[in-house]
Amino acid sequence: MAGVIIAFIIILSIYGSANYYIARKTYHWLRLVFPTIHPKLYIGIYIFIASSIILAFLPLPSVVKGVLSWISAYWMGVFVYLLLFIVLANLILLTGRLLKLIAKPIPRNIHLYAGLTVFLLTTIVVSYGIYNATQIKNVSYDIQIKGDQLPEDIHMVLISDLHLGAINSEKRIKSIVENINSLEPDIVTIAGDLFNDDYNAIKNPEKAIELLKSIQTKYGVFASLGNHDGGETFDEMVRFLEKSNITLLNDEHVIIDDKLILVGRLDPSPIGGFGGLQRKDIIEILAPIEDIDLPIVVMDHTPSKLELYEEDIDLLLAGHTHRGQLFPGSLITNAIFEVDYGHYQKSATSPHVIVTSGVGTWGMPMRVGTNNEIVSINLRR
Repeated sequence: MAGVIIAFIIILSIYGSANYYIARKTYHWLRLVFPTIHPKLYIGIYIFIASSIILAFLPLPSVVKGVLSWISAYWMGVFVYLLLFIVLANLILLTGRLLKLIAKPIPRNIHLYAGLTVFLLTTIVVSYGIYNATQIKNVSYDIQIKGDQLPEDIHMVLISDLHLGAINSEKRIKSIVENINSLEPDIVTIAGDLFNDDYNAIKNPEKAIELLKSIQTKYGVFASLGNHDGGETFDEMVRFLEKSNITLLNDEHVIIDDKLILVGRLDPSPIGGFGGLQRKDIIEILAPIEDIDLPIVVMDHTPSKLELYEEDIDLLLAGHTHRGQLFPGSLITNAIFEVDYGHYQKSATSPHVIVTSGVGTWGMPMRVGTNNEIVSINLRR
């Protein structure tokens, strides 16, 4: 507990310092355009917006919490790019001064142009990110199954990270389902984070259920749990999936028409827990099926500890990373995970790994440098 408190204090200090830096620079630039701007009014508005991410967690009326969540979600995207472009602008101004290309002190007009450029670039990038988050791309991979285990080719569809309950998440469901149905899959797999921590955040669960029930497949829709699929409303989440005709595999397996074995793992780091369920060792999960000569496909939301699956399975499906969601986040996920996106196979005897960037967004309802995607996987014999 002490470690969590210390980590929270460190994160809050970093966030507070960054906001102080942004607020000071933006106020200085705004005064160049609006000399009569009231400092206390500006500071009050800025503090309210920057604090919305914290205020949204307080026990407030649901309407108020909804407004604060909406403000904080969009603000975090603006915050990222304001900070990035302000730092870049200051580096450019500093370099210009060092090279004596810019006079010292820096002239007022150069400060003005720097501020306008920062605001313009932030507006353009954030606007693009909001638009891009409404789009869904299709990607496809051909996977050659080793040996003669696969009786016939199988077409799978993989999605992850719907984050139902997050800002704009429910608006995507209809287009996601239509896109999946147009692909005419044999199997649909959902590799975790169907929910966004709280089932009650879903505005219209009955409509979402009806849309998900309309997914058309030959063998069904199967899901595993991600780190955001737990907590106090875990039981409601499970019932939602049952009503949606989605088969949930909690460290369990199912044999698909004597063609392949599909395994669903519990995520190793659930937020709030999975109602007492504990993740099993992969050896324990595979023991009952070790004598069945069929390809093994595993859904495991977080693509970490890939060495657990060496030679034991044929294909690992994962999500979680969002590929960073907002550039330069992809640089961070690429550094953290052995594979944070796409198709990967360490060696000829290692399992194929496919990590999707997800079909939804978490936190900021934006995508910059990444896409919401639906993945087609053609398993070849």
